[in-house]
Amino acid sequence: MPTVETTEKKNLVTVEIMGKKYQVPQGITLIQAMWHTGHRITRGIGCLGGVCGACSTLYRTKGSYELKQGLGCQLIVEEGISFSLSASFPVQKPIYRMEEITDPKQDLFKYFPEVALCRNCNACTEACPQGIDVRTGIWKAAFGDFKEASNLFLSCVMCSLCVPVCIAEISSNQVGLYVRRAEGVFFNERPPQLSSRIEEIHCGKYNTQWETLMKMSEEELKTCPIA
Repeated sequence: MPTVETTEKKNLVTVEIMGKKYQVPQGITLIQAMWHTGHRITRGIGCLGGVCGACSTLYRTKGSYELKQGLGCQLIVEEGISFSLSASFPVQKPIYRMEEITDPKQDLFKYFPEVALCRNCNACTEACPQGIDVRTGIWKAAFGDFKEASNLFLSCVMCSLCVPVCIAEISSNQVGLYVRRAEGVFFNERPPQLSSRIEEIHCGKYNTQWETLMKMSEEELKTCPIA
């Protein structure tokens, strides 16, 4: 007859965290496994919902020589998995202001000249934990199809896992961010209701309500009658 101790052991899996082996409960994420084993994580923790991209992780599964990449808050532990959080990768972040750009499609090559050097190797797509077709997004951007490129990059969480695998040294996530911003500013029409509401805000129509809200306590805000 199985004892409580043997039953508990059956519910454990052996994992390797940064080179050291531990036993952790089944069904938890890699981040939770680090917490369970006493690791104090001061970097690499964010939303825990697969949205912010902070917990980029390198891992190998048992019996596989392939080094994989993913988000630690989304990956579930399994027997023999070896992993560690990725170090912060130095990503090129060009400085630009959308209001100063006159030709966003041409200026793409001003801020990201390496886009023209894409080798079509698809390593970026393989590395993406969101399943984004990064390679196609880069090619669409390079050929001026910002609408399709911005749609492809819509679910990007800026984890930067696509960057270190690129032999052309393209910061694909930063390109995707630029394309989405440009598409919104230059190629999408603003809904008339949005434009009129922004104008009302600039004219001070809602200043009185705003001042009232700023004076409210936290408890008052929870039951705020202002619509």
